[in-house]
Amino acid sequence: MAEALAKIPDVEIDPEGTFKYILLRVKVKDSDAQKDVVRGTKSAEYHNHIFEKVSPALEALGMECKCLGGGKIEHNNKDKKIRVFGESTAFGKADHSVSVEKLKTVFGDYEVTWSDDKK
Repeated sequence: MAEALAKIPDVEIDPEGTFKYILLRVKVKDSDAQKDVVRGTKSAEYHNHIFEKVSPALEALGMECKCLGGGKIEHNNKDKKIRVFGESTAFGKADHSVSVEKLKTVFGDYEVTWSDDKK
């Protein structure tokens, strides 16, 4: 099952814009194997909409999901900049430093920053 965990992308976010995101801990059922992943999209009006979409798909792969928190991502693909900020009312603030490290693995040529700013 660890192979299944490895196949789950660390980051899935929209290619442009400002949108809500959540930091998830994905764990293989009945195992200690786990990793944190970032998911974000403009189509989500609330943070729980992202979780409600992502969680069943991961559970179908034999995973357990836990939301560690949320915030917002400002993705500027023209200037190659990503800013992580804010918090989720439902899930609380994600550890943005963890989210930024995940984003840097996918967007290595970007300037990726975070702050506790609300906007």
